[in-house]
Amino acid sequence: MTTFTIIGTGNMANAIGGVLADGGSSVTYVAKDEVGTAPLAGDVVVLAVPFPAVDAILAAYGSAFDGKVVVDITNPLNFETFDSLVVPAGSSATAEIQAKIPAATVLKAFNTTFAATLASKRVGELTTTVLVAGDSSEAKATLISAIEAGGLDGIDAGSLARAHELEAIGFAQLTLAVGEKLPWTGGFAVAR
Repeated sequence: MTTFTIIGTGNMANAIGGVLADGGSSVTYVAKDEVGTAPLAGDVVVLAVPFPAVDAILAAYGSAFDGKVVVDITNPLNFETFDSLVVPAGSSATAEIQAKIPAATVLKAFNTTFAATLASKRVGELTTTVLVAGDSSEAKATLISAIEAGGLDGIDAGSLARAHELEAIGFAQLTLAVGEKLPWTGGFAVAR
């Protein structure tokens, strides 16, 4: 059984935690006011927070991330204008996080899903699919196994470099939802 610590207690944190718990994983949460004091007990740590909160979390825990798998769910977009990503062209939030905690294994996942589609496990008539990118095949397989045990589909989307494209998909999906062209209960789906 994989153990997870989810940093965050919002809609995405609870939806992800629900899926993982449904699959038999042990899940603990760290609330905003507990960051830096609550332990990172899980083998896998999920950063279920907005991108602007990440740097403070990385600073608060420092070497506590060493040896852990860290899952970045963020979409690093400009939340004031919703017209651009705030990471350098060709990079990703995930790559920036990996550079700041090099002794951890960082994955990108859950950023192309909405909380409602994780909780319902459906996007329209299809099972919700979580795309996972990262450089460790073992870490990706562990996360995908936990996702699938919880009733979702998981796909290995490639190396850490693919986080850039996943963030572009997440950006497009969020801007469509904010513009009310896509419901928060919908989103992009993968048919296989």
